[in-house]
Amino acid sequence: MTGAHASHAPPVLRVDGVDLVRDGNIILHDVSLTVRPGEHWALLGPNGAGKSTLLGLLGALTHPTRGTVDVLGHRLGRVDMRQLRSYVGHVDPRHALRTPLRVKDVVLTGLTNTVERVPRWNPTPEQADMATRLIDLLGLGERRAARWPTLSQGERGRALIARALMPSPRLLLLDEPATGLDVAGREQLVERIDTLQRTRPELSSVLVTHHLEELPPGTTHAMLLREGRPLASGPVAEVLTSDQVSKCFDHPIHLDRADGRWSVRARRPSLP
Repeated sequence: MTGAHASHAPPVLRVDGVDLVRDGNIILHDVSLTVRPGEHWALLGPNGAGKSTLLGLLGALTHPTRGTVDVLGHRLGRVDMRQLRSYVGHVDPRHALRTPLRVKDVVLTGLTNTVERVPRWNPTPEQADMATRLIDLLGLGERRAARWPTLSQGERGRALIARALMPSPRLLLLDEPATGLDVAGREQLVERIDTLQRTRPELSSVLVTHHLEELPPGTTHAMLLREGRPLASGPVAEVLTSDQVSKCFDHPIHLDRADGRWSVRARRPSLP
């Protein structure tokens, strides 16, 4: 859903004037953000900018100190957080799985919103079919029966995205999904996220990273965060400019975009 249709639909996320204070330290200050159906946002900024903290608010994991957060039309503080989290696909690469489950079983735990398989719980045939389709969509068809410890970091990341999609969420949150991947793993991940965004027009997503090279071509909007404050926010073409990214990361950066993908290099100072 894009363009005129998206503009009339109620927002998937609305953050208004949010501050988040921990132990007297301001982690986020005056953050406002609206994500509509079919939009794919990138949260960018240096380490410690508050990106993952903001993603935690969007995923109903924490409450704001001041301001309001509405997730899928429900205001944090007035809704059962656990129930709300079940409607949001939150992908955390630090998934704390302790048993050597097979890929298909890991994906099915997305339905029970648990890390391990629930004893005596079995999926319906339709749910099992959906797990198979998602595993194929994420490029893991040949690894369906592989056990978790034998998966590469990239395969684990893609399995966790399939898991997050099992309850058919309207919102997918990705926290630095390419962390620790080599170039091939990163490219496979970006390609699969891109396929996902193209084949599910009703899905919205927010992806946290500090590497612009990790952004899928379908990224529609971006927010630059610096020291917990939004530096710029809006359509990617307006936000991801060399000047604004340089300011955000406090370093002279030149940005290029080709075939929907970004590349970054340091800007050399001009010689006298």
